[in-house]
Amino acid sequence: MKRGRAHRPPAARRAAGRRAAGLGVALAVVGAVLVPGTSTATPERGTTPERVTWSGCPAETTAKFPLVPLQCARVPVPLDYGKPGGATIDIMVSRLVSSSPARRGVLLTNPGGPGAAGLSMPAELATLGMPASVLNRYDVVGMDPRGVGLSAPVSCGFAQGQAYAGNIPPYPADAAAVTRWAGVVKGVADQCATNDHDDRLRFMSTANTARDMDTIRAALGEEKLSYFGGSYGTALGAAYASLFPQRTDRVVLDSNSGDTVLTRESQRRFGLGAEQRFPDFAKFAANRSTAYGLGRTPAEVRRNFLRFAEQLETEPVLGYDGATFRIAVFAGIYADQDFPKTAQLWQSLKDHQPNLLSSKAETPSPYDNSMSAYLAVVCNDSAWPRDLAAYQRDVKDARQRYPLFGAAGANITPCAFWHHAPAEPPVKISQKGPANILILQNLRDPATPHVGGVLLRKAFGDRARLVSVDQGGHGAYVYSSNACVLNVATAFLVDGKRPRHDLRCDA
Repeated sequence: MKRGRAHRPPAARRAAGRRAAGLGVALAVVGAVLVPGTSTATPERGTTPERVTWSGCPAETTAKFPLVPLQCARVPVPLDYGKPGGATIDIMVSRLVSSSPARRGVLLTNPGGPGAAGLSMPAELATLGMPASVLNRYDVVGMDPRGVGLSAPVSCGFAQGQAYAGNIPPYPADAAAVTRWAGVVKGVADQCATNDHDDRLRFMSTANTARDMDTIRAALGEEKLSYFGGSYGTALGAAYASLFPQRTDRVVLDSNSGDTVLTRESQRRFGLGAEQRFPDFAKFAANRSTAYGLGRTPAEVRRNFLRFAEQLETEPVLGYDGATFRIAVFAGIYADQDFPKTAQLWQSLKDHQPNLLSSKAETPSPYDNSMSAYLAVVCNDSAWPRDLAAYQRDVKDARQRYPLFGAAGANITPCAFWHHAPAEPPVKISQKGPANILILQNLRDPATPHVGGVLLRKAFGDRARLVSVDQGGHGAYVYSSNACVLNVATAFLVDGKRPRHDLRCDA
């Protein structure tokens, strides 16, 4: 999930980490040049091919990576694929063009979410060091999925200061806290329904986004589509590879939820993911006990974390209670490079030093669109339980099994009160199709634990191979420094060399 917003106050948002970005890696785009022009889709019977006209990208897309020559275009798609002749919306796409004679086709990308904008992802990948051999092999294509960013954005009307501040629930202290939170999220579900003036929210789904991907493929004049998706992008890629197996070329799925949709079960795995990832952070903090004072051994760091989080539940410090402290630390262990500021946040709260918080201040940004899109997709994709008592039981169990963060993942969400039932069942993963899927999975991923990769590998059968990477964090290919997984995934994308068997990449 990249990238779904967490429920935390502004100070916690500032302390929370994100997946690696802007590492200062030199831009290596061999043969990638700005080539204005158009693409024409291969027409299907009874249809007129759409014409895609490329031009410069909006400033908000290019601002972060100004040296990367991205182009952008709009592709019209049906709002409702059940009525293909009805209303349409425009999907904004971007591309980083390869001028190499070795060009194979397009590599569509998705960063996760749902709700994450993806227009700048090709530029981000190039800047982070995606191998030149891959950039030569493909036009790398990004997109703002339907309802997100510049693609007919949806809105629930979220305002800053609203109690619901993100899509990862707070850690409830007891059953009464679940009841109180149920009142908040019911109001959110009602708010989304009230603000859906153009009726777009109900057509937000993983299946429809996968259909948009195929419309984009046709509009680009490509017979097949290669794909690289991370986090929730793995669910989207799995859906596309199941709906359109013969139109897939090479598919890389990185940091996997385990299915074609995000379900309550995948949300509950946050607890498992935190337990598997936290030891990496605890070791970091223990090795620097003099600097941070969080504990002299990893075991002591863990004990101190649980003790301090419980203390904050009744004695908040500097605006942080137990729930907001837990979510800040959870978000701050996504990537190793975020460990220092996560430890500093904890230290500042422990020592009552607000100056350490304010020193990291950032300009607040509105998250209405990303939060709204996340809820629409997740709640429309599958039916969630509506029984409050079931959530209370699950929270109690999770507090015992996964004390670091389990109760947050088990907490109730707006999906329990969503106004629309799913329009169709989740896409069923298909084992019928080409053996062209490579699944990448870190062993210690807080957001999408390793079991998600195992489940997806089993579901796809011989269509897929699993590469397990002995490292922590969210994101394996390009977003980490592991040479083994970089080489394996690159060889697959460039030459189609897929491992004969599942394999493990050592640290």
